[in-house]
Amino acid sequence: MEGTEAMARMILAAAALAAASMPLAAQARVLGSDAASCVQRDGSAIEVTIQGLKDRTGSLKLELYPATEEDFLKDDRDLIKEGKFFRRVRVPTPSADPITLCIKAPAPGRYALFVTHDRDGKNKFNVWTDGAGVPSNERLGRSKPKLSQAIVTVPRGVARVTVRAQYLRGVIPSFGPVGR
Repeated sequence: MEGTEAMARMILAAAALAAASMPLAAQARVLGSDAASCVQRDGSAIEVTIQGLKDRTGSLKLELYPATEEDFLKDDRDLIKEGKFFRRVRVPTPSADPITLCIKAPAPGRYALFVTHDRDGKNKFNVWTDGAGVPSNERLGRSKPKLSQAIVTVPRGVARVTVRAQYLRGVIPSFGPVGR
């Protein structure tokens, strides 16, 4: 019995040492109420790395919609009332990088993903202060994102995407990444 306990302690110590020597990006902690789906890799989920935040205020929100023109960015109450899929994950904006969030999908398939940085904390998108992003990372410009910019194909398991936040900027205001 003592040998088994000693072996278990050695294995735990080796695992801790290996984790400590990993690069910081490899140690990213997956955040959000759906985090277990990405860590355990059960079901279907999307692991989203968010880059380019203007600051660390407010909260981050992932929203997953059906991949149709009619349903993308539609009010969640309407989608639910119509019996359609909708999922949202919200977390306080982490104070440091990397930022990795997870959102569950009901099954493998195509979905539309939208990320917002609610900087003012009012839980309503404010075009003048808040940021937004889509998986294609195409510049959003002056109009709402197109469905084609937001499409993610989710396998059985975990899809991984990186989304760069965009904010209103410029002499003729349009959405784009900070620093470009």
